[in-house]
Amino acid sequence: MDDLRAQRLEKLKALQSLGVKPYAYKFDRTHFTADIIQTFENSDTFEESVSIAGRLMSVRRMGKASFGHLMDKQGRIQIYVKKDEVGDEAYQIFKLTDIGDFLGIQGKVFRTHAGEITIVVKKLSILSKTLRPLPIVKEKMDGEEKIIYDKFSDKELRYRQRYVDLVVNPEVKETFVVRSGIVSAMRQYLENKGYIEVETPALQPQYGGAFARPFVTHHNALDMELFLRIADELYLKRLIVGGFDGIFEIAKDFRNEGMDRDHNPEFTMMELYVAFHDYYFMMDLVEEMIRTIAEKVLGDLKITYRDHVIDFSKPWKRLSYFEAIEHFTGIDLYQKDMKSLKEAAKKLKLDIDKDANAMQIIDYIFSEHVEPNLMQPTFIIDYPVELSPLAKMHRSIEGLVERFEGYIACKEICNAFSELNDPIDQFERLREQAELRAGGDEEAMAIDEDYIRAMEYGMPPTAGLGVGVDRLCMLLTNAPSIRDVILFPHMRPESPAEKDEER
Repeated sequence: MDDLRAQRLEKLKALQSLGVKPYAYKFDRTHFTADIIQTFENSDTFEESVSIAGRLMSVRRMGKASFGHLMDKQGRIQIYVKKDEVGDEAYQIFKLTDIGDFLGIQGKVFRTHAGEITIVVKKLSILSKTLRPLPIVKEKMDGEEKIIYDKFSDKELRYRQRYVDLVVNPEVKETFVVRSGIVSAMRQYLENKGYIEVETPALQPQYGGAFARPFVTHHNALDMELFLRIADELYLKRLIVGGFDGIFEIAKDFRNEGMDRDHNPEFTMMELYVAFHDYYFMMDLVEEMIRTIAEKVLGDLKITYRDHVIDFSKPWKRLSYFEAIEHFTGIDLYQKDMKSLKEAAKKLKLDIDKDANAMQIIDYIFSEHVEPNLMQPTFIIDYPVELSPLAKMHRSIEGLVERFEGYIACKEICNAFSELNDPIDQFERLREQAELRAGGDEEAMAIDEDYIRAMEYGMPPTAGLGVGVDRLCMLLTNAPSIRDVILFPHMRPESPAEKDEER
């Protein structure tokens, strides 16, 4: 890498000695590649002059003439640089270009004898000289089969150097174009319902709204500890207290937890709160919203995710939490004592931590034996109160709360409640959480006294929803890992050996 970089630095100096400024301020372009190709496809002549700009992605030099391909945001087009057309000085400048350089060209379009639409260059500008070579993918034909080699395919390197990944793997850019469309469609759906987008603090004096460990920081001016939010929930419900009827936020949340295919410590969540409604209303809204997003962004209500066809056209199946466990294990765990729960775990051959409490055992059984079976869109409803300290008690079933989680492709996509609006009940539940926390449970919730104070001013009946935007994007782009839908996922630091190899 050092040798190649040194060669490019020499070319940079050569360009500067010719009076070329290799890092331009601007370039006025009139066309993009796909527009030119589409316009010229059914035409024999194209007299209009065009100006395009992009990266040089291939070059084939042949004495006094050269062919190459220029890539912009729409695609690639062939360019033909002929010494007799551009002049000696410009051709000498072109000879000092490398694959990866940004060029601006002016010329006219023609079709080669081989039938490829091409721009014959009349003027050439260096817009940015690259100092590092791109890992260019190469292709060759073996009969009718296209073989790709030298592909930039190392997953960790691609995540770490996303800027290179986007250049050499065009399908990656398309994933993020679709992601943008998903977020935009979600926002438009909610705004069309009359809900207002708001912003709440990312730095909080007291975190809450989820079971998670926070990231901790320090504010020097106030000399106080602050936390990166783990959820938006408690601030958004303060706004419901303040008189908003329907609000949502699409925001970054941060949880100090492990990383795997479904988890990144920094992730995007959409949270929605609608006054005077309950979790039944929110189930209907989720079905309609995801159906609307899929149809708008993908144009279909059936998608393929990892060889499974997911059908959004049908109503989502609804199973209660304990009903689902019994359905997939044959064991009824509702209101069972600790002895029965341990026997159930043993029967299911699960290795349970000796210090696990009843709810941790039940939830582990659920995650191991229920979640892997929830391929088609499914609502799991009516959770144990111990797992849901912010949800309202079930109106008819003892020990349960009005909560649902939406699952698609065996992943939790959303979580929703009939929100608890009784401040006395809420304080008692948070107090119990504080006791668990004091006993060593680092993910248990702390008491947010200001939130309790807000509730004492009165919060109307409210339906609340949280949607994992990254997981929804995974689903709709058929991405196997959350890192594939986050532009810059968190990575471990590069080792000295990796840095040396890269050099």
